[in-house]
Amino acid sequence: MAAAPPLLAVPNVSEGRDHSVLEAIEAAFSPARFLDLHADADHNRSVFTLAAPQGELSRGLLNGARAVVERVDLRKHEGLHPRVGALDVMPIVYLSEEQRGAACAELLTAAGLIGSELEVPVILYGELATRPENRERAALREGGRETITQRIETGELVPDFGPPRPHPSAGVTLAAARPPLIAFNLDLASGDLELARGIAAEIREANGGLPSVRAIGLYLGQRGCAQVSTNVHDFRATPLRDVVAAVRDRAEVVEAELVGLAPEAAFRDFPEDVPIRGFSPERHLLENALRSLQ
Repeated sequence: MAAAPPLLAVPNVSEGRDHSVLEAIEAAFSPARFLDLHADADHNRSVFTLAAPQGELSRGLLNGARAVVERVDLRKHEGLHPRVGALDVMPIVYLSEEQRGAACAELLTAAGLIGSELEVPVILYGELATRPENRERAALREGGRETITQRIETGELVPDFGPPRPHPSAGVTLAAARPPLIAFNLDLASGDLELARGIAAEIREANGGLPSVRAIGLYLGQRGCAQVSTNVHDFRATPLRDVVAAVRDRAEVVEAELVGLAPEAAFRDFPEDVPIRGFSPERHLLENALRSLQ
């Protein structure tokens, strides 16, 4: 009988500058297998991509979370990306409906262990949210660490696991089980932050823009340019070529950036004249990365 395909996890850590810290966290995620690390100094954030069978992934996430809590102090954190925790976001990804139950079970196990053993409160979002107002991650993260602390202290927001107060240095972890989401950024030729913010507002789904797209505008000091940073929740509804076209309608695009991995189909008809920084099909296409585990 063939072994079940592994589950994926893409924990987001609020550290993107200290490579010794990232190396220690990467090693700690064992027994989960490491597939990819995307670190960004401007965002001061890193996205790990991990794979493991059900039963092992939750243990790997607990081990990695312990290393994050020991090494990342949110009270000293500076960076562009919105955040509420040292281990800010912890999604487990299912690639088919057949995997959905296993992904949800593994996510709940990991969340429970992190809450009880590390005393980091965990709030569920997405399809596992226990309150309708918690479904959108952006709504939970709005206002950052200070706002979520106030909401928890007043009882407006109740963690699903762990203590009823944020961890002093590690804050709060947001957790979900979900299908693949593509984090995809476009660097503009311009350094105009307001231009990037205007484009982001225009293309995001909430404002009547592209279906399944969330977007923010940023200025990247180390690169000296403005960026439209997006999350594409369903690439079948909005393939990446459409995101590029929508941004290009308003500004010149210098290059694109993929954060983590993405299905090959998301790049169908992608414009050849837009380079993707550091992109390797062997490493960054989901199908190829999973084949490397066999």
